[in-house]
Amino acid sequence: MTDLHELTLAEQAAAVRRRTVSPTELVDHHLRRIEESDGLLGAYRTVDASGARRAARAAEARLATGGADDGAGLPPLLGVPLSVKDTWPVAGLPFTAGSAAFDDRIAPADAAVVGELRAAGAVLLGTTTAAEFGCSCYTETAYATARSPYDPGRGAGGSSGGAAASVAAGLAAGALGSDGGGSIRIPAAACGVVGLKPSRGRVTPAPGTDAFGLATAGPLARTVPDTALLLDAMAGSVPGDGCALPAAPAGHFRSRAGREPGPLRIGVMPRTDGWHPEAALACRRTADLLTDLGHRVEEAPPFDPGEYLPDFTVLWSVLAAAVPVPPEREERLLPLTRWLRAEGGGHSGARLYTAMTSLAATARAVCHRYDRFDAVLSPTTDRPPLPVGSLTDPDAPERTYARMLAVTPRTPLANLTGRPSISLPLHWTPDGLPIGVMLTARLHQEGLLLSLGAQLERARPWHHHAARQASVLERARQASAPARGGRAAARPEGSTR
Repeated sequence: MTDLHELTLAEQAAAVRRRTVSPTELVDHHLRRIEESDGLLGAYRTVDASGARRAARAAEARLATGGADDGAGLPPLLGVPLSVKDTWPVAGLPFTAGSAAFDDRIAPADAAVVGELRAAGAVLLGTTTAAEFGCSCYTETAYATARSPYDPGRGAGGSSGGAAASVAAGLAAGALGSDGGGSIRIPAAACGVVGLKPSRGRVTPAPGTDAFGLATAGPLARTVPDTALLLDAMAGSVPGDGCALPAAPAGHFRSRAGREPGPLRIGVMPRTDGWHPEAALACRRTADLLTDLGHRVEEAPPFDPGEYLPDFTVLWSVLAAAVPVPPEREERLLPLTRWLRAEGGGHSGARLYTAMTSLAATARAVCHRYDRFDAVLSPTTDRPPLPVGSLTDPDAPERTYARMLAVTPRTPLANLTGRPSISLPLHWTPDGLPIGVMLTARLHQEGLLLSLGAQLERARPWHHHAARQASVLERARQASAPARGGRAAARPEGSTR
């Protein structure tokens, strides 16, 4: 018999709407999963068990008073348990942005995108571990280290590492993350799930802003159709957004995931010296599969990260420096964050303007270079999931930053151009580690990426790898049991790390 967490997000939503499972059953099942496994994975910053159960009971009341037997007229995500990255405020919960400097901050209200998920009927289980201020491509914080469920000795990527781990391990049906330089797609690759960075302006950043246009909210899920369903719920703008796209029709992205993409022209990024052999193999096999599916596959022009890196570093460091931290709490920050803030604080307004102007020109050049392709293919990262701690050098944070960019050189391109980009878990190493492949499309073409991604998923499904992951987690739980008194450490109601 299939456990509830093994159902896809869409299947869980359908089961609730058909009344074959109750929202309370679904939420309680996921809370038990969190209690059993989160001590190993570090996925959650805060578990809001009482709030999730209240929301589940409210969903049951909604089921009892409205909607036909087939669920018509009910919200699309009614009763489905989701997690939210700790860089998005959730009313009444700790809102630390991954930082000990904000260990006593409580969110006064929901972020707009969180409100959209609630309006779609979702039940929020809690907030997930995030890299401090979203600054790193790994998630190792003062609170917890987010780990890949396929090998807890390896990191979950960052900065949405906890969100990706929660989805991969069945501790949530889907997750809200954010991506300013790869922070959704990198964890998706490390955890064997789907991660989509939407187009600039597709999802509102309210109550915050993104003056540089780099970051956006986006979904993480186990399947492409689930990803589309989440994007339908998340998409939207509010007055005052610096960039906003027209609203898509209801259910637009899910419908695109169910539609064949037709023959497309796909460009494949040429291999560079930094690619791990398994990353190169993932790209080559995906290109071969795309050819078999009838697409025109060609080698794309090369790309040199040096085209954007100096100016991108200016923006990245200024973003870190712009976070208002009380002076007496600066010492609580991690070494990388302190270094970035020092670098960013040293840039003049003229240097920042020059960097922004230069990056705009670079973005235009990159768009022109690849515009003849419907999508561009590459590995998401140059390496399989990395051992915990392998990127960090506390004594030389500038070295940490250089190591980060060395293994994730292509993900920032979609942030600079504003284009949509998706990571798909289409390849696995012989020892069972996921390798993500990335497809990036023209501006506003999330629908094309979802259609193409769903076609690839049908041709080469990845769901069977979940059994291997479950075995890995069970062995890890058994190995850790003696140190925990013979059982996994329980997390208390409404607990935080």
